[in-house]
Amino acid sequence: MAPSSTPVERLTEAGVAIWLDDLSRERLRTGDLADLVESLGVVGVTTNPTIFATALSKGDAYDAQLAELAAAGADVDEAVFQITTDDVRAAADVLRPVYDRTQGVDGRV
Repeated sequence: MAPSSTPVERLTEAGVAIWLDDLSRERLRTGDLADLVESLGVVGVTTNPTIFATALSKGDAYDAQLAELAAAGADVDEAVFQITTDDVRAAADVLRPVYDRTQGVDGRV
C-alpha cells in the first residue's frame, strides 16, 4: 500500500480521530463543517460556552434567531439553550454518516 499523501491522512491511518474544537452557525450555514468532514476527515466536533460566545460575537449568522427569540420574550437562558441546541443538532446531522460508519465511535458533537 502506498503511503498517504497528507499529514492528516497519515494521522487517520495511525488511528487518530480528527475532532474540530470549534462550532458556529457560520460553519454550518456555509457548508464549511461538511467540507472539513469530507476533505480532512474530521470525525467529531467539540464545543463549549466560550466557543459559542465567540461564534455569537462574529458576523450575523445568529441575528435572525436572536430577533425571533427576543420577540417571543425568551430570557437569556432560554435563548442560549435554543441556539446551542439548534447548532449541535445541525452539526450532528452533518456528522451522522461518520457516526453510522463508525458505529458511534465517532460522529459526535
